[in-house]
Amino acid sequence: MKKINIDNIVNTHVKKMSAYSSARAEYKGKNAIFLDANENSIGSVTKTIHNRYPDPLQIKVKEELAKLESVTIEKIFLGNGSDECIDVLIRCFCESGNDNIMTFPPVFSMYEHAAHIQNIGVEEVLLLPKTFQLDMDTILSKIKTNQQLKIIFICSPNNPTGNLINKEDIETILNSFDGLVVVDEAYQDFANNKSWVSRINEFENLVVIKTFSKVWGMADARIGMLFANKSIIDYMNIIKMPYNVNQNSQNLALEALQNLAQKNNFVVKLNEGKKYLLKELKQISYIQKVYPSDANFIVIKIDDANHLYHYLTNQHIIVRNRDKAPLMKGCLRISIGTQKENELLIDQLKNYKVPSHS
Repeated sequence: MKKINIDNIVNTHVKKMSAYSSARAEYKGKNAIFLDANENSIGSVTKTIHNRYPDPLQIKVKEELAKLESVTIEKIFLGNGSDECIDVLIRCFCESGNDNIMTFPPVFSMYEHAAHIQNIGVEEVLLLPKTFQLDMDTILSKIKTNQQLKIIFICSPNNPTGNLINKEDIETILNSFDGLVVVDEAYQDFANNKSWVSRINEFENLVVIKTFSKVWGMADARIGMLFANKSIIDYMNIIKMPYNVNQNSQNLALEALQNLAQKNNFVVKLNEGKKYLLKELKQISYIQKVYPSDANFIVIKIDDANHLYHYLTNQHIIVRNRDKAPLMKGCLRISIGTQKENELLIDQLKNYKVPSHS
């Protein structure tokens, strides 16, 4: 097992803090008269009742997630979207104005955004151009020389490129780095691989992020999941906001976790849609490359991505223009839609007139 001392990398001031405590959190019974939190004891002005604060630690949701992921609830953190999971993790382990995180562009921009908000440096190592895999020589060199590096973020399958990152490379980083290694698995359900959650006990510095926003179809509920060693979770619980996941979202998560078959059916349907789009896109002559995808989106490369992007927008089809992202000149990212949406997209792409640049 890869071992590190979490106490050595957590922010000094966090080690001195105590979690926000409420009388209700201290009470371990089930039935009580709650006169502790200055709530409206009579009810709510809405038809449904919302007058009580939610469970600050989301225990019922964690119990169901623990069964699904074969972990204990002490190794689960829930956030207001995976964005909050990223934000709290950086706040916990990176000292403002001193420490760094490492990312591998082109990649999900929230890691960089959360770091910049907190005045944390960002060490960037571009993916390899031809494969969109990790540049291991550069990464390992920077791990040795950057003493302020605290967290490495790996998105797998990667957003926006859509590919899984080589498992062996992630293992090498985990074994070579004495800080935290985050594997963001927002799109893992669409890939034919085993989740890194299954290896948390093997690597004490491994952190895995998941979300209800993608395959579960619950983007507006804003529930992110983070799995890690208990000591990491304990520190995150110290600094998180007391009631960070509202009760409506907790209830929705509990409902979702009882519908695993529906979730698995979504994977099948969306992957069928991806297969259809991959086949059709490859038949369109002006598309220079259709990248393989382990996610629920496809990246295409053309000569003038901006022109095609505006054309599709005028046809009321919104895709993501990645033309300005590193290594992605001329690229558009297209999410897998319903069968009807996919067919409409292909029709419009076939009707597109490539501009002549004289």
